[in-house]
Amino acid sequence: MYMTTRTVPFVETEFYHIFNRGTDKRLLYQSELDFRNFIERMYLSNSNESINVRDIKKLNDSVFDYVRQDSLVAIGAYCLMPNHFHLLVTPLVEGGVTKFMSKLMTGYSMYFNKKYERTGTLYEGPFKAKHASYDEYLKYLYSYIHLNPAKLMSETDATNTKEATLDFLRSYKHSSYQDYIGIDREEGKILNPAPFPDYFTTSAEHIEQLKTWLEFNPDKINLK
Repeated sequence: MYMTTRTVPFVETEFYHIFNRGTDKRLLYQSELDFRNFIERMYLSNSNESINVRDIKKLNDSVFDYVRQDSLVAIGAYCLMPNHFHLLVTPLVEGGVTKFMSKLMTGYSMYFNKKYERTGTLYEGPFKAKHASYDEYLKYLYSYIHLNPAKLMSETDATNTKEATLDFLRSYKHSSYQDYIGIDREEGKILNPAPFPDYFTTSAEHIEQLKTWLEFNPDKINLK
């Protein structure tokens, strides 16, 4: 995990790896409903308008049916892990990253604290940011982010082959990997890949990129 701070300037047309974890490494998501709530907020928080998730759910069969105003950021990839998250974003308006992350993290923290009857900070300080300042690093981030769930596989499982890892990633629904390999789902509306370089024109190309990364790291996936 990069120990950067939010002194990173957020510039339109530039790309950023955003991440944070629960305070004291606590779980941010204790149930499938918690994962779902955060994922829905990634979609709803990405606009200038104020949101009330409860009201939107009352008026729509799915929050993804709600038509947002102009987006604050474009999200190129994401992954939620039990105690942390990763996002790949580019700002679409001045101050877009900071405003989006404030809405997302504050809204989810309020939901979480109310549900679990707790008080205090949920996150390990402000969100962290790393500027993807060159092309190879930006392309690598897609693999880095989408490979994170492989850490949840049993370290002693003899079946942890490259194929088994890819199957596990395909089944993991709390990341954008499914959207990149052609699985049609409503969560795909979270993503806006248009402002990002067109590294993967087909699902097969994205899968091959992960395979290549795994071939260079055959023993362990050591993602911090």
